[in-house]
Amino acid sequence: MKIYKNFNIEKRFQNSAIAIGNFDGFHLGHQRVIKNGKQIAKKNKLKFGLMVFHPLPVMFFNKKLKNFRIDSLEQKIYSSKKYKIDFLIIKKFDKKFSNMQPRDFIEKILYNKLKANLIFISKNFRFGKNRAGDVELLKKNEDFFRYKTNTITPLNKKGLTISSTKIRRNILKGKINYANKLLGRLWTIEGIVKRGEKRGRKIGFPTCNLELKNYIVPKYGVYSAKVVINKKIKKKAIVNIGYRPTFGKNKLLLEAHIFGMKKNLYDKRIKVMLINFLRKEKRFKNITQLKNQIKIDIKNAK
Repeated sequence: MKIYKNFNIEKRFQNSAIAIGNFDGFHLGHQRVIKNGKQIAKKNKLKFGLMVFHPLPVMFFNKKLKNFRIDSLEQKIYSSKKYKIDFLIIKKFDKKFSNMQPRDFIEKILYNKLKANLIFISKNFRFGKNRAGDVELLKKNEDFFRYKTNTITPLNKKGLTISSTKIRRNILKGKINYANKLLGRLWTIEGIVKRGEKRGRKIGFPTCNLELKNYIVPKYGVYSAKVVINKKIKKKAIVNIGYRPTFGKNKLLLEAHIFGMKKNLYDKRIKVMLINFLRKEKRFKNITQLKNQIKIDIKNAK
């Protein structure tokens, strides 16, 4: 898969089919878009690519919105490779791009730069300055700029529309098992293991600490999980997400106690895959109470 940080793509990827959107989470709806798009592209003997934006437009316009993403950019790239996309355009969403007039986007980007043949978008897709561009404008300009617009009907599961918004809402509520169903996989937080105060090790339950950065923050509490180490070793774990009230801390942190893991993983990249919400975060009167509860959490997670 070829990755571009601008619209200056190689000639072999011009005149292609391209899906445009945020694709945050690469959920079941996104997966269907890609599957159908690739099939149509293959039928028309075209390459198939994605155009995504970084940061997410909503995070660009609202600088205070820090914890919002379902996936990191690295995970989005990984998913694009997994689904065998021919090329990926990661457009930096900045002030200049946000101020581009909708028709300029069609003419200068879709037509002049990409020479797009087929375009796949959601029915509520908006683009250009003040989000003035929409599906109707794209369809209106099809003949003149020689492309065809395909609007994507949202995927429904048991009567409920699958969307990134719905997945975020369920993650916030701690309904991880339901969010996982909409994603079609376990929701995963990736990061580099940070050195902590070794409090877990001192009480017999060593943890790997990760910062959540731009990830959406799930309901504070303890989760059952799987942790992937070195891209292939998968182990069960319990994960605490919150502020560690028993120790009087005020920094948000993810702490994963990996079953059977004795060596430290400092500075290693790991994947923490959440399975189920076990309980709310709680302040314990003493360390003995905390240790007893951790034993119960481990038993419930196995």
